Amino acid sequence: MEQFRNLFDYSLAYLTRQAGLRRKVIDDTIAAISTPIGEGGIGIVRLSGPEAFPIVGRLFTGKLVPRRLAYGHIVDPANGETVDEVLATWMPTPHTYTREDVVEINCHGGPLPLQRILELVLSEGARLAHPGEFTLRAFLHGRIDLAQAEAVLDMIRSKTDASRRLALNGLQGRLSGQVKGLRQSLLNCLAYLTARIDFPDDEVEEREILPSLEAAHEEVARLIDSARAGIIYRQGVRVALVGRPNVGKSNLLNALLKRERAIVSPLPGTTRDTLEEAIDLSGVPFVLIDTAGIGVTADPLQPVAAERSRQALEQADLVLMVIDLSQPLTPEDRDIWQMVRGKQCLIAANKCDLPARAELGATLSQRSEDSVSEGLSKDGAAWPKLTVSALTGQGLPELESAMVSHVLGGRVSASDELLVSNPRHQQALARARQCLGRALSGVKDGLPDDFITMDLTDALNALGEITGETASEDLLDTIFSQFCVGK
Repeated sequence: MEQFRNLFDYSLAYLTRQAGLRRKVIDDTIAAISTPIGEGGIGIVRLSGPEAFPIVGRLFTGKLVPRRLAYGHIVDPANGETVDEVLATWMPTPHTYTREDVVEINCHGGPLPLQRILELVLSEGARLAHPGEFTLRAFLHGRIDLAQAEAVLDMIRSKTDASRRLALNGLQGRLSGQVKGLRQSLLNCLAYLTARIDFPDDEVEEREILPSLEAAHEEVARLIDSARAGIIYRQGVRVALVGRPNVGKSNLLNALLKRERAIVSPLPGTTRDTLEEAIDLSGVPFVLIDTAGIGVTADPLQPVAAERSRQALEQADLVLMVIDLSQPLTPEDRDIWQMVRGKQCLIAANKCDLPARAELGATLSQRSEDSVSEGLSKDGAAWPKLTVSALTGQGLPELESAMVSHVLGGRVSASDELLVSNPRHQQALARARQCLGRALSGVKDGLPDDFITMDLTDALNALGEITGETASEDLLDTIFSQFCVGK
């Protein structure tokens, strides 16, 4: 029985792996500029493939030594012209990023020397790399799995220290390890059920699989529960500051940014267009969107500005509705309040340093239940209301904490907690949970083993999409096309 299970595990793992790697044999050499375009102290041209060493050897005057920086010049073999003074590194297979021979040429970081060196290595037989092709080769050669490859892109795009730590967890294979453990447990269950189906007349040792399925279902559910916070840390939150003219939206933006970014004036209608700025609050990347006041003014451009404010409101993940606490509430306040109903919203009662004339419990519409103090979000929860002063800074720490707590649902992650931060992984886990739920119900209801194996196979395929063991070519193309050329 043990031999059968091992053989089945190996065969299934091999077949599912091959399903995601239906590609031509990699036998060419690729090259690309791996540093950002523009001027810099150093620029890097990277090559990977079987001809990387010979190609650079024909252009480089120094001696390439494995894993040592070598000093020399890049020379055009056509006319003997020296192109640049460089340092070159040769890293032989298999201990490289791609598990192929890799050579990196460190030259001066101007566009011209980088482009000239790239043209030379291409003329010597290399091919220009596609977006993400270096990382794709690392995946295809088994150095990293698909979740780790996506973490490479997350690391590059990380906007806060928290998102960097999440990406590092992915690079180190923490999620991959969890998923592979789940798959192995389900593979063992599937092998047992398959043995009972294929060898009904043989004596197959009885085994209770229900505890394993329940444990896998609970672990998948836990990972899904972590996704809300993880995705927010990874992607950030768009926050629209909305309100009628002259309630202090631009002042509040400047106060949150701790610098003068938006122009402010006592005159209504100073802001005529949306203004976006990024801010890091407790590791969560926020994009604050200052909008023009929504209301009637003498400015002929006001209707256009107000329409752009409405668009920003519709696209926002969170709305910060700003009210002037020093003035009585107006019909414009009531109209805006109706517009933001159904959105995730915080109410910022600004100018609390002045004598208050607006009551937070005052009616914003004709119905008493539609007051500010009883405003409801789309899920029925009461909107948090905070008094602040953009001028003095009073209440700003509480507002910042409320913004973080609101988007994370009151959950602030520890730095070492494993969070699912990729929407694709979340969707795959959701499919796996559904399949495991059906398998659990089938076992409890005494359904034939054939039905249960179908659900287990679907769960395995869903989990395999995360690590790439069951990834299709279209999925790989979609993922790696998001990378920059040279990575």
